[in-house]
Amino acid sequence: MDDTNKIRLYFMGSGEIAVPVLAALSASSKIDLLGICTQPDQPAGRHCMLRETPIAKFAPSTGISPDKPERVDDAGFLTYLASLNPDVILVVSFGQILRKELLELPKYGCVNIHSSLLPSYRGASPISSTILNRDRITGVTFMQMDEGLDTGGIYSSYRYPLTGNEYVGDLEKSLGDFAAEHTVGVLVRIVNGKLKPVTQNPNEVTLTRKIKKQDGAVDWSMAAEDLEAKIRAFTPWPGVFFTACRNNRDIRIKITAARILKEIEGKPGEIIQADTKKWVVACGSGALELIRIVPQGRKEMGSTDFLNGFRLNKGEFIHGGT
Repeated sequence: MDDTNKIRLYFMGSGEIAVPVLAALSASSKIDLLGICTQPDQPAGRHCMLRETPIAKFAPSTGISPDKPERVDDAGFLTYLASLNPDVILVVSFGQILRKELLELPKYGCVNIHSSLLPSYRGASPISSTILNRDRITGVTFMQMDEGLDTGGIYSSYRYPLTGNEYVGDLEKSLGDFAAEHTVGVLVRIVNGKLKPVTQNPNEVTLTRKIKKQDGAVDWSMAAEDLEAKIRAFTPWPGVFFTACRNNRDIRIKITAARILKEIEGKPGEIIQADTKKWVVACGSGALELIRIVPQGRKEMGSTDFLNGFRLNKGEFIHGGT
């Protein structure tokens, strides 16, 4: 494909999953990368320092400085996009809603890469949801964008098997790499007319929602398998946390790694073992061995290292998150 036949593409993305896709686009001889758009820097951390998105950090390696509009439907930004005359706008984990005028601006429309097998897991948290539900398969979907929430026609989907041990951050990176392998080929077939969007089956729709901090609170009445999946789905954010008490001292603790013990039973939240060898807490069914934790105000550590200075007794109960 010579320069005159390159796909004129504008990219919109923010999250980690979008980085390998952008890398594949910038390296392809079939793509004329016109520009990169990402969310504005946001305050983060204890000191509220401004933090760039993963795409903003990566963009300079492509030779392009990223655009960071507060709103992509702003009239001035739309005029700027129109001046670029894109064939396609590709959107991956971007974080802003695209209105009708923007959706209709590119010659071949706006294409979204969604990290699930649509119409399953529409919405804001498909990767966490597939881990929470202990699915054995997920994937990525290339979709024609419309004004609904992940409701557009499907160009193609690609299945990705799961082991049942994935953490959300690692799975996001893996799905980004997986999507990147297919991105250029899919875009070429869309522009060549070889891929047409297929309407989603409304009877197969499932929805996800934006995760909130309080969603990470431990509920010891859950089955051990479900609570362990929640730890993998919510690490590093918002984390899965509970409160332990010793000598009238409460401390919030995040669990970052745990092992399921199906053969052990007790009342939910009951400490089955807490010594130099293991920290085991009963769940609604089975129990969890806490392997790695983050005590409030401290760095991640092994659970037994923590117990050396914060003694807990067998038969005591620990509370869910507060």
